Amino acid sequence: MTALPATVDARLEFDAHVATLSFARDDVRNELTGTALVEDICATVHWANSNPQVRALVITGEGRAFSAGGNVKDIRDGCGIFAGAPARIAEGYRHSIQRMTRALHGLEVPAIAAVNGPGIGAGFDLACMCDIRLGSPAAKFGETFLNLGLIPGDGGAFFLQRLVGYQRAAELTFSGRVIDADEALQLGLLLEIVAAEELVPRARALAADFASKPPQALRMSKRLMKAAQRMQLEDLLDMSASFQASCHHSEDHRRAMAAMLEKSPAVYTGD
Repeated sequence: MTALPATVDARLEFDAHVATLSFARDDVRNELTGTALVEDICATVHWANSNPQVRALVITGEGRAFSAGGNVKDIRDGCGIFAGAPARIAEGYRHSIQRMTRALHGLEVPAIAAVNGPGIGAGFDLACMCDIRLGSPAAKFGETFLNLGLIPGDGGAFFLQRLVGYQRAAELTFSGRVIDADEALQLGLLLEIVAAEELVPRARALAADFASKPPQALRMSKRLMKAAQRMQLEDLLDMSASFQASCHHSEDHRRAMAAMLEKSPAVYTGD
C-alpha cells in the first residue's frame, strides 16, 4: 500500500479499504475551477486505481455546499480556464474540468457521493459521475449552464440522461431549474436522503459493505457495468465470459463459496 497522495484543497482519509475525499474549500463553496479540487480528485482516482487495498471511495463536501461548480465571477470576467479565444478556452476545458470527468469515469472502484448541500452545474455533474448518491435534506441539484448562456462543458449531457432518462434530463437541462432533495429522490438521482449528521457515516457504511466483497470481482463488476453502457450485447457477453472464467479460478471465489456453504464470514485478499 503506497502512501496517500498529497491533496491541496481536500482531505483524503483511508480506513478499512474505504477512502473518503472531503472538499475543504467552504470559502468558495467547494467550486471546481479556481481551486485545486480537480487535481485532488484526479490524484485520488489514480491512487485508488493503482492500489488494490482501496475498494470504495466516498466523495463529500465540507461546509455549506457539495460543490458550486465553476466560479461565476471568473466566467464573467474571462479569467483562468475561461480566458482567451475559443480555441484556448476549449483547451482549458480539456486540460482542467474534463480531466476530472475522465478520471471519475475511469475509477475502478465504487464511488459514493455524499451530497451535503447544493451541487450546482459541474458540481451536479460530479455527483452524477459517481455510482451512487446519498443526500442530506439540504442537498440541491441544478444543471444550470443554460442560465448563463452556456452548455454542460464537463460532459454532464452524457451522465444525466443515463440516470433519469432523456426526457427528464432534457427538462432539467433546458430549464436550468434547481431541484431539492425530495425531488432528486423521486427522480432516482438520490438513493437515499439521510440526516446531515448521519450522511458521511451512512456513505462510509455503504462503502464498507461494498468493500467487504471479493475485491477483484468488485472491480470487474464495475468495469462490466461501465462497458455495458457502450457495448453491444454480444461483445459484453464475451467480456463477461472472460471475467467470469478468471473469477472461477480465484481464491476469493473459493473463500466465498466456503463461507456461503459453511455459513461463516470470509475475509477476501484479492487473490
